[in-house]
Amino acid sequence: MTAPEIHVAYAPELAVFLPHERRAGTSALTTDGVSSLGHVVESTGVPLTEVGTLLVDGREVPTSHVPATGESVEVGAVRRPQQVPGAPLRFLLDVHLGTLARRLRLLGVDTAYESTDIGDPALAARSAAEKRVMLSRDRGLLRRRELWAGAFVYSTSPEEQLRDVLERFRPELRPWTRCTACNGLLKEATLEEVADQLHGGTQRSYDVFAQCRQCGRAYWKGAHHEQLVAIVERALQEFAGDR
Repeated sequence: MTAPEIHVAYAPELAVFLPHERRAGTSALTTDGVSSLGHVVESTGVPLTEVGTLLVDGREVPTSHVPATGESVEVGAVRRPQQVPGAPLRFLLDVHLGTLARRLRLLGVDTAYESTDIGDPALAARSAAEKRVMLSRDRGLLRRRELWAGAFVYSTSPEEQLRDVLERFRPELRPWTRCTACNGLLKEATLEEVADQLHGGTQRSYDVFAQCRQCGRAYWKGAHHEQLVAIVERALQEFAGDR
């Protein structure tokens, strides 16, 4: 019995996941006749977290559709802004995305981050337990079925990573409200409350402080404050109120 052959075309945004020969136009793909279309698409290298509408001969089908011989498949990219139903929008980042995690927290976005490699099963389980969108550049992790939701981080540049996440999900921005170290919420603090974390010069130069309610870390407008302000202002200018 001849294995079914289908014809697949991918949205240009998905080319990064594909071998060179599949990046342009429509290509033939042999299937086993029993696997779902979602499985078939993933087998070509595209995580389903990045797939939007699937069209077969012009009609929309679910990922569970089993393709038949001769069908023409169009694989669309996720529509942006992407809606994540059923839970408040919050994120979980793997060990390789520490800078992105800190910048999301700087903007007040609820962002959990694992600073050590706890393994894909544990990350997927935490995503499901806490209903967090898993952000990663690891395609294998994003293919795990336990995930609550996931998204591939396309760039290796922290600036581009941040812009991509904000453009894709449009989270509410509440700058200066979260601890960049642990994700806890900040509160106003007096000099006396944070004095044990300050050097002498800092005590003399600053009089406005904040402190993390969770880990106790102190914050003030130090040497790097202007750089942080620039990150916040760029994000607010482009994405604040655009939900």
